Amino acid sequence: MQEYGDIHPLALAFTLASGFLMLLLPRRAALVPLIFAVVFIPIQQRVIIASLDFFILRILVLLGWVRVIIRSEHQEMKLNRIDKLMLLWTFSSVVVYSLLWQTSGALVNRLGTSFDIIGVYFLTRFLVRSMDDVLWVAKTLAVAAIPVALAMLVERQTGRNLFSIFGGVPEYTIVREGKLRCQGAFSHPITAGSFSASLLPLFVAARNLNGRSLLMYFGIAAATLITISTSSSGPALAYLAGVIGIFLWHYRKHMRVIRWGFVFTLLGLHMVMKAPVWALMLKVKIFGASTAFHRYRLFDQFVNRVGEWWLLGVQSTASWGYYLFDVTNHFIRIAVDGGMITLALFIAILAYCFQSAGRAVKSGYLKPGHDKVAWALGVSLFVHVVAFFGVSYFDQVKVILYMNLAMLAAVRSLTEEEKRLAAQVAPVSAIGAEGTSRA
Repeated sequence: MQEYGDIHPLALAFTLASGFLMLLLPRRAALVPLIFAVVFIPIQQRVIIASLDFFILRILVLLGWVRVIIRSEHQEMKLNRIDKLMLLWTFSSVVVYSLLWQTSGALVNRLGTSFDIIGVYFLTRFLVRSMDDVLWVAKTLAVAAIPVALAMLVERQTGRNLFSIFGGVPEYTIVREGKLRCQGAFSHPITAGSFSASLLPLFVAARNLNGRSLLMYFGIAAATLITISTSSSGPALAYLAGVIGIFLWHYRKHMRVIRWGFVFTLLGLHMVMKAPVWALMLKVKIFGASTAFHRYRLFDQFVNRVGEWWLLGVQSTASWGYYLFDVTNHFIRIAVDGGMITLALFIAILAYCFQSAGRAVKSGYLKPGHDKVAWALGVSLFVHVVAFFGVSYFDQVKVILYMNLAMLAAVRSLTEEEKRLAAQVAPVSAIGAEGTSRA
């Protein structure tokens, strides 16, 4: 029996056109329709078939996989360590969450979430194979961000969200303490701002490559405007993290010292402060309406109640304190849904992704300018990590995160392949040199 969800005719037409394009476009451009769907169509647009939610993004990802299988574009990819960790993390999240709730609904829910993760991640891995492909994604994101910024500019002036015509987002912009909190097609201003903040490093790195300067500068302006329009401390701090990450390019050879210096600084503060070091969350806020105390209290209870969630997670955090059922931290969300093992696997993914960016920059295998793009992918992931402390990703911003992880995995594969080829060439060169000397 077929049932139809609440889907706008324009959204349905957009989905059909985008799916058609995903099947026909060249490999490098196949992600373009998916990216535009992320930024223009609210996540709530869906078709319901046999009580299962087929969101527009899921439909497009499915069509993308059809394209990949038909064209055998999946056969050229070899799994690396990040790919395997992604599979393990997804498997762990399904198993642990199902054991926690022990209902068929929980299993169906996790399978849907797993489809989002694996679908987007590996679709990106199949289609993004080179640094030029990464630059194509950056170009597409810039083109998509510009109209979103213009729509948010209108939203700031009128207090009405243009994307509300599709449904799923409010027509009138949220106001908190006199500040308009624009959100565009995203489900919340914080996720909208986290999306835009994560774009800044890529746009900055790509601005002088292959004649993209003007577009990238417009992209930088758009990302900045979107972040400001959300009037949210989390995205503003994430944007600032992106600026710091870009600046650290000049000190890339000293990152080990910088990282350990940061760790020891936190440990020292924890020892001398009267409150735990995570109480610094109370001080870090830009807008007066920030819910810094809620985030601090949630994290504090998370640490103090580790015995409750470490094995299988916990069904609800409502007992942790007033309003703490609202888990506004992505790391904590993963932990309460999947326990310690699922959280550890996710952190391992992040660690190897950062490692991949660093090794690619140091390797010397990348073309001039491409090393900055690899660094920018790592900075973009750092932006997401900072944003995680202020929101649990729950809408289409997750697609941008999974794409980011996949592109860093692609960078790892490129570096490993170049290293392997260099190792093969070295013995041949040595034999040639030895033969010449004997002659």
